[in-house]
Amino acid sequence: MKLREFALKAFGILLMLAALGFAVSKAPDRSLESLVPRWAPPPSDFVDLDGLLVHYRDQGPSSDPLPIVLIHGTSASLHTWEGWVAELSATRRVISFDLPGFGLTGPNAENDYSDARYVAFVRQLLARLGVGRAILGGNSLGGGIAWQVALADPAHVAGLVLVDAAGFAFEPESLPLGFRIARIPVLREPMRWVLPRRAIEDSVLDVYGDKSRVTAALVDRYYELALREGNRVALMRRMDQLAPGPVERLGEIKVPTLILWGERDRLIPLRWGREFEKGIPGSRLVVFPTLGHVPQEEDPAATLAALRDWLPNVAR
Repeated sequence: MKLREFALKAFGILLMLAALGFAVSKAPDRSLESLVPRWAPPPSDFVDLDGLLVHYRDQGPSSDPLPIVLIHGTSASLHTWEGWVAELSATRRVISFDLPGFGLTGPNAENDYSDARYVAFVRQLLARLGVGRAILGGNSLGGGIAWQVALADPAHVAGLVLVDAAGFAFEPESLPLGFRIARIPVLREPMRWVLPRRAIEDSVLDVYGDKSRVTAALVDRYYELALREGNRVALMRRMDQLAPGPVERLGEIKVPTLILWGERDRLIPLRWGREFEKGIPGSRLVVFPTLGHVPQEEDPAATLAALRDWLPNVAR
């Protein structure tokens, strides 16, 4: 009898702890309107593309004949490029934006987060913004989109900057906690309503090479934008639709290409950076020994120095 009573009490305690954990971690969706004041101050703007309200920034001299277009990675936002944009926009037109399913742009109506759909989205957005030829830069997913746009529309791409870019087989040495949950159907359903901030913090720490660079403000940004209405479900759909890009066609890319890679990247390890260098004729690989998967965010100054050194190779 005593054993049974103990078991019942223990079970009751576990239930209370689970309920407490749920209450603490409960994270309902946040509306776009509630997030705009903090995450979309000027020069942020929004443009309607077939019913999708796209968050973007168009900075620097509008007369620049060759804008630099920057595309973020999975679960990131245009804010990942702020260090670069602050410097580049003094002399160059720089365009950044939130991809569908991430940041403030939110999910698309078709629940289509395939590479092909993202390529079509980028081309449509740039046409809407009046961009002719441009230098495309991208990190992770954004890098994969950038080089596939170069294949789909070579006349409009003057150069490529691939930062820890996606496209080859996805074989991570370490997968951030948030991505792991989003890939497992049974575990990910509660993520629609529950999202501990610690899970986001662990994920950001996992992709940084120097953990000391991860600040509370940085985690806040990733966490709050993950809660944007529809973004959590969009991440699940994106994970379902992951597929290698047409890497067998990399040799068709004829524009100057800079490849930047964090040597401590465990999500898309350096060996894939070397494969891009082999596959794209005349490309240049620069490796940063202490940085991880988002080197442009982790150390804007060092990565921007490499970009500035390379930019004269692209004819304006």
